[in-house]
Amino acid sequence: MFRKPNSAAGGAGAAKRGADGELMRRICAGELRAFEELYRAYHPRLTRFIRTVTQRSQIAEEVLNDTMFAVWNKPQAYNGASKVSTWIFAIAYRKTLKALRRWDEPVPDDALETLPSAEPGPEQQMSGRQVGEGLTQAIAQLSADHRTVISLACFDAFNYREVAEIMGCPEETVKSRMFYARRHLKKSLAVHLDEV
Repeated sequence: MFRKPNSAAGGAGAAKRGADGELMRRICAGELRAFEELYRAYHPRLTRFIRTVTQRSQIAEEVLNDTMFAVWNKPQAYNGASKVSTWIFAIAYRKTLKALRRWDEPVPDDALETLPSAEPGPEQQMSGRQVGEGLTQAIAQLSADHRTVISLACFDAFNYREVAEIMGCPEETVKSRMFYARRHLKKSLAVHLDEV
C-alpha cells in the first residue's frame, strides 16, 4: 500500500540533488528562470503534501506560494547541509502549520473523495474508489503531525531522517508517529472495508 522510505540515496537521487543544487546556486544569483524551473518541479509534490496535511484545498495554493516566495526571497538560507527538497519541504511544513493555526475550523475536501481510479472495469473502479475513500477518510482522522509523517514518508519518499529534519523533531518521534498512524489506518481501513 505504501512505498517504504528510502534509507540510501541512489544514482537518480544524486543526480536530482545535483540539479536542484545547481538551480539553488542560480537562484542565489537572482536568475528568475532557475526559480521558475524549481517552482514547476516542486509544485505538484508540494501541493499534494500541503493538501494532505491541511485537508483544505482552498489554502494549499496560498501555502505553496508562501513557501516558494520564501525560497525566492532567501535562497542564501539554503546552506547545503541537506537536500534541497528537504529544505523546501521544511519551509512548506512550517508555513502549513502556520496556516492551520489561522484556520482552526475543519473543512472537508470533497475533491479528495472523488479522485478517479485507474482500474479498468466498473467493479474494479468501484472497489478502488471505496478503498480510496476509506483511505482518504482514515488519513483525515489523523492529527496533522501524523498526516505529515504519512505524506512525507509514503507519498513523497523522504526517509525518516529527512522527515525528522523537515518536522524539526527526533527521528524516533517520526518512527513513533509512523507506527501509530499506520496502526490507525489499518484499523480504519479494516472497518471501512467490512462496511462495504
